Amino acid sequence: MGYSFDFSIIGDNLGLFINGALVTIRLSLIAIAFGLVIGIVGAVCRTSGNRLLNWLAISYVEAIRNTPFLIQLFFIFFGLPNLGLKLTAEQAATLALAVNFGAYSTEIVRAGVESIHKGQVEAGLALGFKSISVFRHIVLTPALANIYPALVGQIILAVLFTSVVSQIAAEDLTFAGDYLNARTFRSFEIYFTIALIYLAIVWLIKGLAYAVEKKYFEFAKYRR
Repeated sequence: MGYSFDFSIIGDNLGLFINGALVTIRLSLIAIAFGLVIGIVGAVCRTSGNRLLNWLAISYVEAIRNTPFLIQLFFIFFGLPNLGLKLTAEQAATLALAVNFGAYSTEIVRAGVESIHKGQVEAGLALGFKSISVFRHIVLTPALANIYPALVGQIILAVLFTSVVSQIAAEDLTFAGDYLNARTFRSFEIYFTIALIYLAIVWLIKGLAYAVEKKYFEFAKYRR
């Protein structure tokens, strides 16, 4: 039996897809921003030389990287209310994404920090720079330049991970597709369109990432 394609369902519900895409982008931006802060703090702990801080950072990274994201999401949304912390679906999704991205970015940033020669740090201190200035200008900025491609790759994965948050009824792009599919049963048209939208979002991220690299990390290629 042949299948009759009908993409008019997409045009008739375009607003639903746009709203879902905007939620996906909002979740991604907030989670990545907080996750990157977590990653930088985690990397500082990993490279601090303090055994306790290093152990805490390692425990966090291992716990997150070795458990499924879906389980982490369910734990935050369904488990934390038993401890008195009740979150909305979108809040739980944002927190889960940030915690997950933070664990992976911790190791990425740590690798970047460790790529900076200790002699550069010692030279900065010898010239009278404060420790925070040395970390910001001599360590962190070149480190981010070194690991920028890996970090962008992880950002893209974090955006794609948002498709899982529909499981707790966070109204992202995938949730919009599931909702429409349950009403119309036009699975091919709906999920084909969703795949194209995710592809467009990823291309947008890559374009922005390239622009940022050209503006802020162009110097890195001369150091390699």
